[in-house]
Amino acid sequence: MNVLLVYAHPEPRSLNAALRDVAVEALLAQGHDVQISDLYADNWKSQVDRADFPSLTEHERLVTTAASKKDFEAGTLTEDVQAEIEKLLWADALILQFPLWWFSMPAILKGWIDRVFAYGFAYGVGEHSDSRWGDRYGEGTLAGKRAMLIVTAGGWQEHYEARGINGPIDDLLFPINHGILYYPGYDVLPPFVVYRVDRFDDSGFEPVAERLRERMQTLFTSPPIPYRPQNAGDYLIPSMQLRPGLGEESKSGFSLHIDNEERDPAGLNAEGSPVSV
Repeated sequence: MNVLLVYAHPEPRSLNAALRDVAVEALLAQGHDVQISDLYADNWKSQVDRADFPSLTEHERLVTTAASKKDFEAGTLTEDVQAEIEKLLWADALILQFPLWWFSMPAILKGWIDRVFAYGFAYGVGEHSDSRWGDRYGEGTLAGKRAMLIVTAGGWQEHYEARGINGPIDDLLFPINHGILYYPGYDVLPPFVVYRVDRFDDSGFEPVAERLRERMQTLFTSPPIPYRPQNAGDYLIPSMQLRPGLGEESKSGFSLHIDNEERDPAGLNAEGSPVSV
């Protein structure tokens, strides 16, 4: 199988770099083919601007969705963006690896998504009608592929639990897992999260590395997070509200969009988190 690992950390001697190497070695040992997009090493351009859309004339106003659609359909997106799109089409699985900075991903990785997830490729696909609102949230260009996050956090695991001051890690990562990865169709696996990395020492590395090796062994077999598909009947179209009677145990919040009835077979705990990360 083919795996693309998009890596976002500026220090080659970091814990993240060591974990990246562990993941890649484990995948290669299983016979998978791996490509790495090292965004800092590649000096990836993170901002979206007029230079991203070669067909835009000097006097046209930049409307990013329209410009993205036009250049994607014409095959005239910039060379760096087109190369990443080809990698995504090649890959059976996508791994995004990054440190959790200010409760999100580094800007360079968000910029990779902003530029590479083009209109007509990652969004804006499929029929829009009274019965269907496009191919998204479980469907789309990247349906049938898998995705997961490898994340490092400076805080304690307790800080990211249900009653922790930082909020549940699943809530913090929901915009990425559900809004960026599930939206264009990926089956999204529970994240691999390493906590208290600012206080990490050599003795703590090998147990974490071994857990990561184990996760890489199940990249193509472990059940994904059971998000509710958009077009399978759980949502009213076009309001996109969850149907009455569904998700009553959650009342509101991100967990509404996970089908609790499928959670036990997926190996998740009562709050949608992997039993261990």
